[in-house]
Amino acid sequence: MEIFGKSDTALKICGVTLRSDAERLVEMGVDALGFNFWPQSKRYLAPSDGGWMKGLGGEIFRVGVFVNEGTDLPYRLFGEGMIDAVQLHGDETPEVVAHFVQAGIPVIKAVGVKDATDLDTAATYDADAILLDAHAPLAYGGTGEIFDWKLALDFKERFPKKVVVLAGGITAANASEAVRQVEPAALDVASGAEKKPGVKDFDKVSALIAACRKR
Repeated sequence: MEIFGKSDTALKICGVTLRSDAERLVEMGVDALGFNFWPQSKRYLAPSDGGWMKGLGGEIFRVGVFVNEGTDLPYRLFGEGMIDAVQLHGDETPEVVAHFVQAGIPVIKAVGVKDATDLDTAATYDADAILLDAHAPLAYGGTGEIFDWKLALDFKERFPKKVVVLAGGITAANASEAVRQVEPAALDVASGAEKKPGVKDFDKVSALIAACRKR
């Protein structure tokens, strides 16, 4: 995933629901956008309402976020040119991840981290990137909670070939410290870049961009 191979920390803004927000984020130079296709999310975007996402192809990296999706929706959206990668944010097995890899679809696997045992779990996934998030078994991310970043550092040291994306309570106030401490390939931010769920705050986004460029 070339987006996560830069010298700077990439910035992915997740939970985008509005076309106008997406276009503004492209203009601002955000590296990736996340679109949540889990119906129970407060940042849910119905696929039928997201046809405009095709127009962003080639302008920004588009990630579809799914939680325990039991249909072919991720494959279909990728095939239709609406997304460039899938992010699996549920209880998906390594086998499910492997199916996407075999299909040639870039995949990010999110893992909630509470303690060191969760790092062992994360290492079992042969994904293009591992997203380390706060442990939220029912919410599946987007809670604004932070986990112990020392665990992220431990993961990087133990599994140096894994591409690490850091999530969980990242805001304009702590993003610089997150980049300094962990040096992740990317930050993934949802609640920390919003006015309200699904509506982005561009002042916050500007501060997040500046923090990612300080690596």
